[in-house]
Amino acid sequence: HPINQTKDFLLKLLSDLGFKEVQGPEIETEEFNFDMLNIKKSHPARQMHDTFYINKKTNVLRTHTSPVQIRGMLEKKPPLAFISGGKVYRKDDDATHLPMFHQIEGIFIDEDVSFAHLKDLIYKICHSLFGEEAKLRFRPSYFPFTEPSAEVDVLFGDKWLEILGCGVVNPKVLENCKVDSKKYSGLAFGLGIERIAMLKYGVSDIRDFYKSNLDFLRQFK
Repeated sequence: HPINQTKDFLLKLLSDLGFKEVQGPEIETEEFNFDMLNIKKSHPARQMHDTFYINKKTNVLRTHTSPVQIRGMLEKKPPLAFISGGKVYRKDDDATHLPMFHQIEGIFIDEDVSFAHLKDLIYKICHSLFGEEAKLRFRPSYFPFTEPSAEVDVLFGDKWLEILGCGVVNPKVLENCKVDSKKYSGLAFGLGIERIAMLKYGVSDIRDFYKSNLDFLRQFK
């Protein structure tokens, strides 16, 4: 399947760059999915219209794979480099969004990690995916768990398509995981597998990946 092909390619690429793959549960607590990542109670992502709640707002279908990294930071002291890939869930459904999709997120924590290191890594990932001629742009953005933050777009025909979010790890997140933010800093990124597969294979509607159309799927053997 093209989604698995894209995911496996990225996991191998990031493993070769020194990241260790870790796994975590798809049903998460609010603490790990939101609180530990500095996502406040008032944040729109925590509302019922955006997140699938399992029971009385205590457990959710994870909205990102970042909780896996939180668990990793609680278990291991820096320096560390983790990646986590898998299904995530959000209440969204159109030509470029799905209620269930796949992400690969990575985090690297060490002394003197900067946005320059992050930008270099993103260029390596995107050029490996789309070739050295791929056109990228970094747009300033906001994520509670990184500061500064950016979204990265790749030129898709005559349109820019966002494929990932990234940033320098917010010191509050490090402190939540008992990491000394005065000594250590880090970078984090999250890649949307379906969006990347759309770019890589020239697919215009993200929903085509899940229609079980054999004529469509046989193109990717």
